[in-house]
Amino acid sequence: MTGTPLTLYNSLTRSLEPFTPIDPTNVRVYSCGPTVYNYVHVGNLRAYVFTDTLSRVLTWKGYPLTHVINITDVGHLTSDADAGDDKMEAAAKASAQSIWDIAAHYTAAFKENIADLNIRTPTHFPLATDHIQGMIAFAGKIAPQHCYELESGLYFDVSTVPDYGRLARVADDEREGRIDPVAGKRNPQDFAIWRKSPPGENRQMEWESPWGRGAPGWHLECSVMSQHFLGPSFDIHTGGIDHREIHHPNEIAQNQAHCDCADTGATIWMHNNFLVEREKGKMSKSSGDFTRLQTLIDAGIHPLAYRLMCLSAHYRSELEFSPDNLAAAATRLKRLVMTAQALSARNDGAETGDASRYLDALDAAISDDLNTPRALPVLDEMLGDKKLSPATRLKTLAVFDDVLGLKLATLTRQALRVKPAAAAISAEAIEASLAERKEARVAKDFARSDAIRDELAAAGVEVMDGDPLGWDWKPTL
Repeated sequence: MTGTPLTLYNSLTRSLEPFTPIDPTNVRVYSCGPTVYNYVHVGNLRAYVFTDTLSRVLTWKGYPLTHVINITDVGHLTSDADAGDDKMEAAAKASAQSIWDIAAHYTAAFKENIADLNIRTPTHFPLATDHIQGMIAFAGKIAPQHCYELESGLYFDVSTVPDYGRLARVADDEREGRIDPVAGKRNPQDFAIWRKSPPGENRQMEWESPWGRGAPGWHLECSVMSQHFLGPSFDIHTGGIDHREIHHPNEIAQNQAHCDCADTGATIWMHNNFLVEREKGKMSKSSGDFTRLQTLIDAGIHPLAYRLMCLSAHYRSELEFSPDNLAAAATRLKRLVMTAQALSARNDGAETGDASRYLDALDAAISDDLNTPRALPVLDEMLGDKKLSPATRLKTLAVFDDVLGLKLATLTRQALRVKPAAAAISAEAIEASLAERKEARVAKDFARSDAIRDELAAAGVEVMDGDPLGWDWKPTL
């Protein structure tokens, strides 16, 4: 257990609070996962860099951890506010594919993304469709006192639970404007627990229930899966800030109805802010106009440069996504890797010097509501401290890697050299051109040497004289 007490921002109370686990032998965290009807975009992935940082910090501080990230493969409508069609069904119709194949494809793509970002695999990765019977049982328990049935499905009456919407803290008319108006609802904020399949319509995903054949509401899924894996009361629930307005208040209402108490389910509710583009605002998967992690890789950007960009801003702050910010993160990552490699080359195994002040500073930073922007300069200072031997700095770097997840101790310059998808020239051809250029320089044929350099530049290759790596790809962002 590290020395500085961990303090986290609780969205429910809008305040920083000391973290006191319910059970210190098993800290339990639930993170809302993706709806797998399309690829996740880099804005979505910021949420998982954030929750991975939280997970790493808890582990570093000595807490055994159970972490759940769900996969929503049914029930999430084309609006987050109970409006429109099921996103999975809509994607299946648009592509003329099996909804199960679509879910499997995008789930695999998401897991590949989190691996590329060095996000640790959670303890549990449940699929919503594996918990349908649990959802029906949960709904059956709360229905008599808290729900009512309409032609379109079973709806939750928000007036039956205490202080509905406390998490959102927005004016009723603002929140109501995002909720689907349904004839017969008792309150504008009431939401679907179970949605009946329309008469005459056959859906690829539908199940029999006491309220008719249909599918669960999106909000029901997280209440059921969090309770299944973590119990009715657990430590931390995370998600994007957009969940704070509707999805999480609805989760809380369901949890309160199920326990017949004021318990919200989680002790602390945490939300990361948006990734925004100056021209477009926040990224939206539903609009189809978004940037994927693979887009960055295809442009020649290593995925950990994106992770570093996320860590450079506090998780509760908006983060601007731009080519300049991403390029700056890539340059910073390269510099850190070069420093680590240089230390490895000079490492004789002798550990001299006291690095404890750097570890204390790291602890103080990340214990202050996961303040990674404050931790990164500490890393820079430690790596440059010549009073510490290379072995001591590398040992300390391993601790920073455990917390920040940047793999600086194992990454190489060669690994950072990511070939853009549009590059037509091969590495072998580049090496051959560089060999020819070297011969031209020996022969003092500087015109030919410059011409080769220009040819390589036109092919998207940067020649780096004096650098042992020799050359690198130019990102195409």
